[in-house]
Amino acid sequence: MPSGPIEPISAALNTRDVVLLATADWDHPFWTNKQHVARTLAELGNRVLYVESVGLRAPRLEGQDVLRIWRRLRRGFRPPRRVAPRLWVWSPLLIPAAHAGWKRKLNQILFSGGLSIWRCWLGLRADLFWTYNPLTGLLLKLPLKNYRQIVYHCVDDLTAQPCMPSALIAAEEEKLCRLSDQIFVTSPELLRTRSVYNSSVSYYSNVADVSHFSSARNHNGPIPQDLARLPSGPRLGFIGAISGYKLDLDLLAALADHRSDCQIVLIGRVGEGDPGTVLEPLLHCANVHHLGSKPYSQLPDYLRGMDVALLPCPLNAYTRSMFPMKFFEYLAAGVPVVATDLPALNEYQHLARLCGTASDFLAAVDAVLLARERGGPSSHCVSLDQLPECCSYQARTRAMLLELHGRFVHTDCF
Repeated sequence: MPSGPIEPISAALNTRDVVLLATADWDHPFWTNKQHVARTLAELGNRVLYVESVGLRAPRLEGQDVLRIWRRLRRGFRPPRRVAPRLWVWSPLLIPAAHAGWKRKLNQILFSGGLSIWRCWLGLRADLFWTYNPLTGLLLKLPLKNYRQIVYHCVDDLTAQPCMPSALIAAEEEKLCRLSDQIFVTSPELLRTRSVYNSSVSYYSNVADVSHFSSARNHNGPIPQDLARLPSGPRLGFIGAISGYKLDLDLLAALADHRSDCQIVLIGRVGEGDPGTVLEPLLHCANVHHLGSKPYSQLPDYLRGMDVALLPCPLNAYTRSMFPMKFFEYLAAGVPVVATDLPALNEYQHLARLCGTASDFLAAVDAVLLARERGGPSSHCVSLDQLPECCSYQARTRAMLLELHGRFVHTDCF
């Protein structure tokens, strides 16, 4: 898991007890904002109760959903488990997708009662409630008057994600936005749309565990065997959720045909958030390889073996509000990046090749490979000094806490 020790935040900033309501389980193989922010908050001296995902959609009785239901049943009757200093994880046991009627009321009783019991058991004050779940109001009665501050961290437009109850999410998210003390968003589009409901909205882009991914810059480090065994030729890699709504599979097929001398490597789960994703036609290309999911600890080793890092995204309602987490992770690893020109990436054109069309994308890959061939493995790589100052979880979380502290002081909460 990521990150080593970091310096606690200034003593002038009061440390808090934080309940963080996530939309991801703690041990998900690909960490997102939720796990990173929880860990960083704890490293900065706060005590954090991380509440695992209670589900936004109805589960499917297959694949990963069945495994997740089994894990939740095993953990649901246990107290929160300590996973790091000042950081505990709670796995609430609720009725899945209980969005109305008696099931919703029962879930509210189970969730609010369980949260009160475990907060009391851990001795946590009701300082800060930090939620990623737009359906928070289905679990707890809003507004949360017993907490000193409510933060909604909006990292995606979930109404545009497949299989989601979009109308319900839109209605509940509006309520949550209006009743939150502070909203943090991860893209300019989310800033525009959520500012309609609340004036206290701040934009902080997605960032990276820079210290973890920068270890890929050590060219003497290992390259995983399954990657090293691939046929010869430059390796073009993508790491992340392999889902049709945010990965352009047709563009990857065109790239495989265009650069038959290259090996296209995909690392991640297929169908995450989009069970209709069909990867088989792409895998019929002899130079496309799906290596499955890999532990977070090994991802820098895989990036060390890549010649180009890919972010081929379709342009749709979801991706127009998305800031891909992999962008700064790729850059921290020292791998040249070729990406779709997403709105959120526009200000970083100096760090990567951003492409508006499929032909631009293919030409950009050609240009990067030619530059590397002429200049060596480190050519066209962004140095760590060129990365934005606030592109690490430590720096971004500190900035968020400073902003929250300013609001506390301004409103005489302390």
